[in-house]
Amino acid sequence: MENQEKYDTLISTISKYINLHTIPFQKDERGYVRIDERKNMYGGKGIVYMLQMFGEKELANNRIGAYMVLLNKGDESGFHTHGDRNEEEIYLVIHGSGEYRERNGMNQSIRKRILQKGNIAVINSYGYHSIENINDEPLIIFAITTNIK
Repeated sequence: MENQEKYDTLISTISKYINLHTIPFQKDERGYVRIDERKNMYGGKGIVYMLQMFGEKELANNRIGAYMVLLNKGDESGFHTHGDRNEEEIYLVIHGSGEYRERNGMNQSIRKRILQKGNIAVINSYGYHSIENINDEPLIIFAITTNIK
């Protein structure tokens, strides 16, 4: 019951900023499919919540279509690559602001940018990226991870 209360609070908080409603083609309208809670995601700090909006194999050639929620200041998804899974990823910032970091390899120099509502960041299959919530409000990103054919 403890997780359910935590998830109810999460949904209540982010529902102030977005409407969690999906209209999949020729299927019943719905909300999210599941919530994945990732503590210290990719070596980052805090907790990242992934609100999966689609079921497995529901999106053609896509692995993920999810809201990525960094609820608290300092919550972070650490550096990771999508090359080992032959993917690219798009972040669309829906609410809040975060420090986005990218680099070509694990030991390369880091490029940093502040992302805010409406900004889009894309990582290719050979790059590494991370993001950290830098505000007191939730950082809400819609993440689309696409398989490269």
